[in-house]
Amino acid sequence: MKKLMMFCLLLGVVTFAQAQTKDSTLNDFVGKYKFPDGSIVTEVTVSMEGEGLVMGSSVGNSTLVKTGEDQFSITAYDGTAQFKRDANKKVIGVNINAGGYVLEGTKSDGIAFDRASAILLKRQLFFQRK
Repeated sequence: MKKLMMFCLLLGVVTFAQAQTKDSTLNDFVGKYKFPDGSIVTEVTVSMEGEGLVMGSSVGNSTLVKTGEDQFSITAYDGTAQFKRDANKKVIGVNINAGGYVLEGTKSDGIAFDRASAILLKRQLFFQRK
């Protein structure tokens, strides 16, 4: 059991070290964005996948490719996402233009995880219960 715990701890340290090599500025965009009632989607989630960003919603997922400062191409829908920041440079919203729709959303306090972080969190919770 101790060997298993050490293995999990080591795995966590290695994953954390790898995460530090990613473009840390991309983490600014990770989160949930809410859209007004009546919009084609009510929310999108931006998360890290590999070394890039993925945007997901009820209508599908797409990789985001950086095209400028705070601007990304939504590859699957031939659209754009322009993120908005406040005076403190914190990301507070997003403007999406894709598939003939123009949406303006605000960043919520929800947390979005990449798959590796979600798996690690699930494992940590599992071992804490034992």
